[in-house]
Amino acid sequence: MAVPGLTINHHNQSKGGHTLKESKFTNYDELPLFLSAKLVAQTLGVGRATAYELMNEKDFPSIRVGSRIVVPKEKFRQWVEQQTGGAK
Repeated sequence: MAVPGLTINHHNQSKGGHTLKESKFTNYDELPLFLSAKLVAQTLGVGRATAYELMNEKDFPSIRVGSRIVVPKEKFRQWVEQQTGGAK
């Protein structure tokens, strides 16, 4: 999904023999209201296949819109906080 005025750049980091992708997003305000699998992948620094797997997990806040799967930005933020212990 193209987002006008938003550029996503990645830097690769090597950690433990694996190359990690680093998102250039610095805060949630930079994200669109709904995230595609591509944006979920870029935001989390994982591959698109991993993002699709995650988006099909029962506890992940994705929704189907026709044949597409998207994630509401606020639900994504809440999920990240829960995963990192930020939400109590």
